[in-house]
Amino acid sequence: MPITYYSSPVGMIRITEDEGYVTSVHFMDEPVEPDEPSAPALKMAVEQLDEYFAGKRKVFDFPFRQAGSDFQQEVWQCLLTIGYGKTISYLQQSKLMKNPLAIRAIASANGKNHMAIVVPCHRVIGSDGGLTGYAGGMWRKKWLLEHEACVMGSGQTSLF
Repeated sequence: MPITYYSSPVGMIRITEDEGYVTSVHFMDEPVEPDEPSAPALKMAVEQLDEYFAGKRKVFDFPFRQAGSDFQQEVWQCLLTIGYGKTISYLQQSKLMKNPLAIRAIASANGKNHMAIVVPCHRVIGSDGGLTGYAGGMWRKKWLLEHEACVMGSGQTSLF
């Protein structure tokens, strides 16, 4: 399984590929040397992440897939509908999914997302507007939301 390490403004990111699909975009807390991607899907992912961090890309279209249950896949598909620079609450996400009692299960599935930034779980916040859990660390969630708000010229994130 090809792997590449990408140096980003929010730290090192490990990107994995299998059978022509990117299978994970994962924040690293350990120091690792960045390298040149070897597989075409990894090259596309790195190029598109460069564009995202430069404020030139809002949607990713490189080939990706991640393993997960049908429910997790549904949760992750819902995340893809959240507009760039927008946020929703876990409650709003559960209502969008027509499953208002599944807030905790949805939050758990968000936490198991292996496609950081690409499948934008960082855009889900608490009902009170506060930042809540993020597998990549709260500082990264805050940075990503502020980056998108700045690119959008809104100065702060706005609700979906």
